[in-house]
Amino acid sequence: MIRFSERVPETIRFERGRLAFLDQRKLPAEVHYWQIDTLDDAIEAIRTLAVRGAPAIGIAAAYALALSVRDVPAERRTAVLHAHAERLKGSRPTAVNLAAAVDRLLAMQTHEPELLLAEAERLHAEDRSMCARIGQFGMPLIRPDANVLTHCNAGALAVSALGTATAPLYLAHRAGRKFHVWVDETRPLLQGARLTAWELATAGIDVTLICDHVPASLMAAGRIDLVIVGTDRVARNGDTANKIGTLGLAVLAQHFKVPFYVACPATTYDPDTPEGSSIIIETRGADEVLGTQAAAVNVYNPAFDVTPVNLITGFITDQGLITAPDQDRLLRTFRRQ
Repeated sequence: MIRFSERVPETIRFERGRLAFLDQRKLPAEVHYWQIDTLDDAIEAIRTLAVRGAPAIGIAAAYALALSVRDVPAERRTAVLHAHAERLKGSRPTAVNLAAAVDRLLAMQTHEPELLLAEAERLHAEDRSMCARIGQFGMPLIRPDANVLTHCNAGALAVSALGTATAPLYLAHRAGRKFHVWVDETRPLLQGARLTAWELATAGIDVTLICDHVPASLMAAGRIDLVIVGTDRVARNGDTANKIGTLGLAVLAQHFKVPFYVACPATTYDPDTPEGSSIIIETRGADEVLGTQAAAVNVYNPAFDVTPVNLITGFITDQGLITAPDQDRLLRTFRRQ
């Protein structure tokens, strides 16, 4: 197993029967863990982005669900489990991993708390392995002296180890390859500025933070060689939902002929969602956009947008690199898992 840098803290800790989430709202100023004692704690942590990232919230939900029925009598356990599962699924609707992780526990033949927790731990371990394989398949794309752009945070903080979009970067860095990463702010919550830039710099990677409107001029000047982003859900046809602003970067990349890759594990592929227009896009509160100097006006604050598959050069997955992606290639690849 490829180990991640000890310098970047774990997103989710489950030790001696206690669950804690790294509170990413406080980063980079403070490394603080929120002790999760109740299902309400877990739902609030997911809803408020204390824990975030599609794979991470799936893992978090699995642990929380298993723990939520630890003291429930056996005759009531399955009914309570299903009720708690629906509450968790409603906390954030766009990422497929959350619902998939919860459904995986529901589908178990027995709902004994110890076995549910063992399944959550197994899901966590599988995620670490998937990230490592994404890194291995994507690492050849990181050529010496490359300038790579990434958006939002699809790093170790959003998953359980190497991340998805950042996994090829970490492995290339560990191999001694010299390259540079542009990280955009990712407004309004600044996940790029607060999380990705901090995470990559902490790991010793050469990184430069830029405003969200800078990539166009950088691409025009030939200063971006590759774009790698993560995703919260991939529809059956390959349309991809990711943090708001991803679609704009994909349009720019196509115009300037810059390769645009989406990194994701097989668990993010959702064959039950036919195309991007079917993906439910989470909208968030006005307070995330309105600051002390903003006008008091109506706010539209979608958390995600959808990038059509024809703008995507390829997918970097734990099952291999998928170039010229289409529905048939995606189905063939992910059915091998």
